[in-house]
Amino acid sequence: MRKRNRRSFGTEAENLAANFLENKGYEILERSYQYGHKEIDLICRNENTIVFVEVKAARSDKFGEPQSWVTESKQKNLIAAAQGYIQDHDVTGCDFRFDVIAYSRIKNDVRLNHFESAFYA
Repeated sequence: MRKRNRRSFGTEAENLAANFLENKGYEILERSYQYGHKEIDLICRNENTIVFVEVKAARSDKFGEPQSWVTESKQKNLIAAAQGYIQDHDVTGCDFRFDVIAYSRIKNDVRLNHFESAFYA
């Protein structure tokens, strides 16, 4: 798959994830938040909780379920970026959580799964 196609598929997944979360009552605060070389796909507020969301998208099951791709190394990068966001935006008085949204579109089978508290800092 060409890089541009992968990027547009990833953008499609992030847009679907954002719409899904908004429909659940979440407020989208940031998309593609950059902290140094680290990125958080979506940052949301759900009541008194700031939710840092990693979106994974798959067009094949060749490499397993998309949520399994959030490795320990990726988790460390997400945690570091979240700490940067908290400091840069002087966020206090909130709970924090890391979620993963897995989107797959394999032939006619389309799935979007939301894993709340997918890992802990």
